[in-house]
Amino acid sequence: MRYNQIIAAMTTSIAASFLVTAAMASGNHAGGHAINNAGADAIGKPGKASNVTRTINVEMTDAMRFIPASIDAKQGETIKFIVKNSGKIKHEMTLGSMKDLKEHAELMKKYPGMVHDEPNTASLAPGKTGEIIWQFTAAGKIDFACLEAGHFDAGMKGLVNVASAKMPAKASSHNH
Repeated sequence: MRYNQIIAAMTTSIAASFLVTAAMASGNHAGGHAINNAGADAIGKPGKASNVTRTINVEMTDAMRFIPASIDAKQGETIKFIVKNSGKIKHEMTLGSMKDLKEHAELMKKYPGMVHDEPNTASLAPGKTGEIIWQFTAAGKIDFACLEAGHFDAGMKGLVNVASAKMPAKASSHNH
């Protein structure tokens, strides 16, 4: 009996490992990470093309940098980011909180080569261009980074500074 129990446990373990490996090998882990779900309100939400007020070109380089690395936005604004990988290796731009980006970068070290298919990410092969349309719903600092294995640690990060939509009222200077 003991031999059969060991074989059954090994078979279950091997089957579970196969399922995990198959899921990881699929190359896409859309929707299954905290980076997309936790704190989504803090970083905004996917925008609608019809609401885009501005387009910003972002270049990703093999020097592990984004150009520009600092972007200004206004609360409520919907921006279309045209993201170009000008390098010779894969890069991506992912919007998120610094906490989520750090956690995800560590995960990517364990499972390099994963493909992201989330609205807050443009994952691009060398020479390719993609886009992110994002609405910045809250004021504050929204981070972005490349989560390809080692790129985050090499400094491939940036920041969107979102200014509050609450502006002080201007006093009227003329009489009626």
